[in-house]
Amino acid sequence: MSREQHIARTFVELADTLVEDFDVIDFLQQMTVRCRELLDITDAAVFLAHPPPHLHSPAPCDPSPALQEVLNTACRQGPALDAHRARRPVTWSDPAEADARWPEFTARLRQAGYVRATAVPMRLREDNLGSLLLLRAGDRPLNADDLALAQALADAATIGLLQARTIHEQHAVNEQLHAALQNRIVIEQAKGLLAARSNISLNHAFDALRRHARHHQILLSKVARDVIDTEFTPAIPPDRPRTKPD
Repeated sequence: MSREQHIARTFVELADTLVEDFDVIDFLQQMTVRCRELLDITDAAVFLAHPPPHLHSPAPCDPSPALQEVLNTACRQGPALDAHRARRPVTWSDPAEADARWPEFTARLRQAGYVRATAVPMRLREDNLGSLLLLRAGDRPLNADDLALAQALADAATIGLLQARTIHEQHAVNEQLHAALQNRIVIEQAKGLLAARSNISLNHAFDALRRHARHHQILLSKVARDVIDTEFTPAIPPDRPRTKPD
């Protein structure tokens, strides 16, 4: 497979978040693998701002202890954090400047056997998810073509994650709407049963259900199910006239 074919296949992979069993950790782990394959780097890690504003690194899944120390430090200081905050790529050409800017991070970096680090943001318009950190054991900085490809990969991954989040939220909304509809049906049934059982109007029955739910701080749907399933009858306010059901 040529490099161009590998790049094209990677973008297809990063766009494929519509599967039912989508796993965000596996998705990000695969992204770091593809970065190592396609870019002139030694290691890569994704940082997500979840919950914001703090960064966390969910991938790679099984880093070495030395790399884990680098990642832990990168959440607090270094190019990954700066790229996320500034929403632009962050690199350096002068090691002394990097030492002065990120003393703890650069110390951890060298202890782990790396020389340089570059980070690109993971953002799309108003959404700012985190950043992608690229580590090199060699002294050469990342070339412009690789930096542009890294940003493109980060952009594709961001779109994939936002797409997966939107779909998840839509499913959650659909589930909530379905639950609300089912609860409404249960409440209507309980109103009818209570009205017939207590010889009161439907409105009076609903008032009794709602009053009991509020007084005992429980869901109205729970009171309704008790009326249906256990023949529970909440107290009927004495100041309401008892009439035949509507």
